[in-house]
Amino acid sequence: MADERKDSLTPTIANLVKECESYREQLSIDRDKATEYFDGTMDDVPVIDGRSKVVSRDVRAHVKKVLPSLVRTILGNDKIAEYQPIAEGDEPFAEQATDYISNVVFPESDGYEAVEDAIHDALKLRNGIIRWWYEKKASVIVTKHTGLDEMSLVQLVADDDVTVLEQEQRVETMDMGDGQPPQPQTVYDVKIRKRCEKGRTRLGAVPPEQLLVHPDALDIIESPLTGINMRLRRSELVALGYDRSVIDELPIAGSTIDQDDEEATRRRDLINDDSSTLAKSLQEIEYYELYVRIDQDDDGIAELRRMVYAGGIKEDYLLENEEWDEVPFADIISERRPHQREGTSIADDTMEGQKVKTVLLRESLDNIYWQNKPQPIVDETAVVNPDAVLNPAFGKPIRVTQGTDVRAALGFTQVPFVAASSFQMMDYFDREMADVTGISDASSGLPPDALQNMTAKASAMFEQSGIGQTELMARTIARGLVRVFKGLLKLTIKHQDRPRTVRLRKKWVTFDPRPWNGDMDVTVNTGLGAGTRERDMMMMQMITGLQEKLLSQLGAVDNPFVTPKNVYNALTKLVEASGLRSVDQYFTEPDEAKIQKMMAAAANKPNPEMEKVKQQQAKMEADNAIAMKKIESEERIEMARLQQESELKRYQIDQEINLKQRQNMAEVLSGGHIMQTQLGGMPG
Repeated sequence: MADERKDSLTPTIANLVKECESYREQLSIDRDKATEYFDGTMDDVPVIDGRSKVVSRDVRAHVKKVLPSLVRTILGNDKIAEYQPIAEGDEPFAEQATDYISNVVFPESDGYEAVEDAIHDALKLRNGIIRWWYEKKASVIVTKHTGLDEMSLVQLVADDDVTVLEQEQRVETMDMGDGQPPQPQTVYDVKIRKRCEKGRTRLGAVPPEQLLVHPDALDIIESPLTGINMRLRRSELVALGYDRSVIDELPIAGSTIDQDDEEATRRRDLINDDSSTLAKSLQEIEYYELYVRIDQDDDGIAELRRMVYAGGIKEDYLLENEEWDEVPFADIISERRPHQREGTSIADDTMEGQKVKTVLLRESLDNIYWQNKPQPIVDETAVVNPDAVLNPAFGKPIRVTQGTDVRAALGFTQVPFVAASSFQMMDYFDREMADVTGISDASSGLPPDALQNMTAKASAMFEQSGIGQTELMARTIARGLVRVFKGLLKLTIKHQDRPRTVRLRKKWVTFDPRPWNGDMDVTVNTGLGAGTRERDMMMMQMITGLQEKLLSQLGAVDNPFVTPKNVYNALTKLVEASGLRSVDQYFTEPDEAKIQKMMAAAANKPNPEMEKVKQQQAKMEADNAIAMKKIESEERIEMARLQQESELKRYQIDQEINLKQRQNMAEVLSGGHIMQTQLGGMPG
């Protein structure tokens, strides 16, 4: 047992516990009433013998209207909570923590059940309480094994935690295979007991009658004392690691009347337990797990300490006393009350209406019953068998004396029908409760034809007014869950001392929480709010349509508005809005490295438009080259023609000159007249 100044601490703790228990007893009156109204047990509206006993179930109806929408909004996301980095270098750890806590730790800690139960308590009993802790529990397993060979037997009992309870050996003929003849072999049949110790994080909704909070506290975190008071069996305390010799000396739990009454109300009177007649290991012990702000080291500052008592708040019953880092409790509230720890429940807003409606409904049914079975008016001297009138049966005749006028012998009272006014009053109280709570049929979704005769604008306003209160509840609950996920992160970092490999999104991923920052911020996702699925899907389809338009206009590479991650996030929300649990079955999350590689390849790849321009430019250059070559060819041909003509003309002139010279020479030699020869002209 812990013994750090327990002599001086225990009286102080005992006084704080008494104050908390007294406060709990005061609150239990309202909680009992809310539970009874929810269950339809209304002792404050007594039943008159022989009259209608029907009960209007408005508290249950209003809770059931919003509960599915709230649970879907909070727990329907693939990532229930997302951790945010608060220091440089936290970014990769925040992403890992988001995946690991949301998809592995939270489900394994029974988180879904704890959150749903706490939301239910908040709607019905004002506050839901969630507690988180690390549970290290021992268990004993007894198994039988038959037909073991010697090697298998040695391996089975080699563990120090294994105890052999029974062992038998026998000889069996074993088939050796490979054509060898069967051989006799000794085999063993054993019965063993193995002690196993497992640890895991846990989440649980605390029953209100077990919670201890100081009446002065405005916040469960700052309460001078916060804790739980419940009954555990001796075997459970031993399994938690406490010394058996100490546990065996603890007294059996007594009777706390108010707490027992509230527990019986919550469990519908199913408790019927007499611990004194049970075996000692099954006897229940009063267990206190307290988180106290107290100055133990006398430095003037109250430190948070975890103190565990079993059997009562006495010095000898203190099992643990150590400094602690946080109060592992969170208030889940659907509607806050300013400057108060307690919230407002749906039951607070609807119990009065349910009471009035119950009275009106009973009286209306009584009126209808009296009309359907009016009181007979009988002249017993004229009726032979009056029992047939007083105890009527189908087909049973009523005999009257001879000569009697039946109308004079038998008649019935005329009961006026006044229930119509009662029905109008019940409709009035339905509208009144809808105004007070903000909850209507639209809070949980509407039938397809509910808004047929409304304009689109009126329909949208009606739907929005119905889900507005539900959305506010969802966001208020989400703020309470922030502490829960911060606590889960700290527990995981503190107690997981080695990496763990799990299958996540069809891949094996290793998580090592040890280097994570335990003070990271966290955001609880509430999706698109607490609207209907149709509204959520319509919004997401509009967003994906805008993304598609931007991608088609600006392209996927270096798009300033839409990235592949944005598209995947939109598809994820669209799948969640449709009611499907996992997006991985329909879409694959884009890999950042692959995206960068594809973008780099796309950047290096020529632009099709630029390629087209280049091709046109090359064609123009080729056409220009061909044209230039054609011009050069034509110029060469023309030059050749001109040169040829020039040479031909020169040749002609030369021939003419030679001809003239020969003529002149001939005339000179002959002494005749010289004939004038015209030079030039066209050849030929």
